[in-house]
Amino acid sequence: MAPSIKDVAVRAGVSIGTVSNVLNRPDKVADVTRQQVLAAIEELGFVRNSSAAQLRAGTSRSLGLIVLDMANPFFHDVAKGVEDVATELGYAVVLCNSDEQAPREDRYLQVLEEQRVRGVLITPVEVSSERLDALRRRGTPTVLVDRHDPRVNCCSVAVDDVAGGELAGGHLMERGHERIAFFSGPLSLRQCADRLAGLRAAVEESGRNPDKVIEVVELPALKARISYEAARELFGRHKDITAAFCANDLLALGLLRAAVSTGRKVPDDISIMGYDDIEFAADAAVPLSSIRQPTLQIGRNAAQLLLEECDYPETHAHQQVMFKPELVIRDST
Repeated sequence: MAPSIKDVAVRAGVSIGTVSNVLNRPDKVADVTRQQVLAAIEELGFVRNSSAAQLRAGTSRSLGLIVLDMANPFFHDVAKGVEDVATELGYAVVLCNSDEQAPREDRYLQVLEEQRVRGVLITPVEVSSERLDALRRRGTPTVLVDRHDPRVNCCSVAVDDVAGGELAGGHLMERGHERIAFFSGPLSLRQCADRLAGLRAAVEESGRNPDKVIEVVELPALKARISYEAARELFGRHKDITAAFCANDLLALGLLRAAVSTGRKVPDDISIMGYDDIEFAADAAVPLSSIRQPTLQIGRNAAQLLLEECDYPETHAHQQVMFKPELVIRDST
C-alpha cells in the first residue's frame, strides 16, 4: 500500500496539518520542522495525491484535448502547440481521440467533465452537439480547434478553408486542368465542405461550370488507405480526370500510391494537390503540393484563449480567430 500523509506525519513526529503545510504552504513551517517532514517523505517514498487536492480546492491543473484522428499528423502538430503552452503554465494535457465518431466524442466529454478538467479544447465531429452545449452551460470553458462557427458561445481557432480551397483550385485551373476530382471525407465535416466550396469558387472564377469540371469523391474517412482504393476505382471509370484536390494530405498520399501502382505519372498524367502540408508531404516519393496550415500556432493560440478564459472569466471576451492558409507548390502539380 502506498504511504499516506498520516504515515509521513507519524514518521516525522508532527501533525497531519503540519505535513499539509509543508506540501502546500512551506513558508508557514519552521526550517527544522520542514526538513524533518521532507526527510520522512523521502524515506517513505510518499507521493502526494494532487487530483484529490485539486478537487477539494475546486480547481484542476489539467486540460482536455479531443481531436478527430490522432493518426493524422496535422493533429500531432496541433497537440504539440497546445502542450507547449500548457507546459509553460504548469498544466497537463489529457489527449482523447474521437476517431470521427460522435458517440465516442460524447463519452470523452463526459469523462473529462467527471475528471473536473480546467477546460476543454475540441475539434468536434459536429460544431453543435447536445453534450458539448451542456458542458459549456455548466461552466467548463471550451475552445473549438480547427472549427469556426460565430453562432457558438465560445472561442474558436481555425483556418479559412474556403480560401484554402480557392488557392488549390486557382492553382490547378491556371495549369489548364478541365476535369478535377475532389477527394473528401464526409461532407458533413465543415472543413471538407468549405474546401469544396473554395474549389467551386475558383472554377467559377475561371469562367467554367463547377458541376462539369469537378468530380466529388466523398469517402467515409480522411485516411490514405481509403483514398488509395477509391482512386484505383476512379481511374478505371474517368480517363479524362487530370488533377485531384484532396481534403487532406493523407488522402493525397493514398492517391499518389494509387497513381504509381496503376502506371500513372505524377504530374504528367495526373496532378495531385493536398491540404495541411504535413511533414510527410515534402518527403513523398513525388513531393506533394499542398495548402499549408499553421498547425503549431493553431494549438498554441487555442490553449492561450482557453487558459485566459479559465483565469480571467470576468474580463474574457470570446474570440473567433481565423488564420490564412498558404499555397505550397511542389513536384506533384
